[in-house]
Amino acid sequence: MTTSIDRDKIREAYEDVRSDNSETEWAVFKFEGTHIVCSAKGTQFEKFREQFADDERAFGYIRLQMGDEMSKRQKFLFLTWVGPSVGVIKRAKMSTIFILLHNFDLLFYCFSCFLSQNFAVELQLENVNEFEIDHFREQLLRAGGANYGTGLRDV
Repeated sequence: MTTSIDRDKIREAYEDVRSDNSETEWAVFKFEGTHIVCSAKGTQFEKFREQFADDERAFGYIRLQMGDEMSKRQKFLFLTWVGPSVGVIKRAKMSTIFILLHNFDLLFYCFSCFLSQNFAVELQLENVNEFEIDHFREQLLRAGGANYGTGLRDV
């Protein structure tokens, strides 16, 4: 069976997360059979974390504010989730879907916005314990290069 996506809803969710005029900080995309849909959007990291069950495969896109006392900026992280209880066949199909996404297959045209590097970090997670905001921030900080903040600001 061919995997398909809900292009309009996924594009809408993606743009909502990226918008400076939106409070939406994250979106989650899950499988409904062989169809990938936007299953949830929100503003709290704990709610984001709750979206990923042990027996599911999903993708997540999240905006986090980074920076120091001199410079604040929004950074984006894209993740692929394969829960520890996902069966062997579905787990294997994820790698095929992942390859298709990275090859900009026309079917996955909407995901190309993610995969054309509109995110600073890409993670592949398989354990719910990896869903820690500090872990995400650390990965974004590493990807950001030099960090000149002193922790103090003279006014």
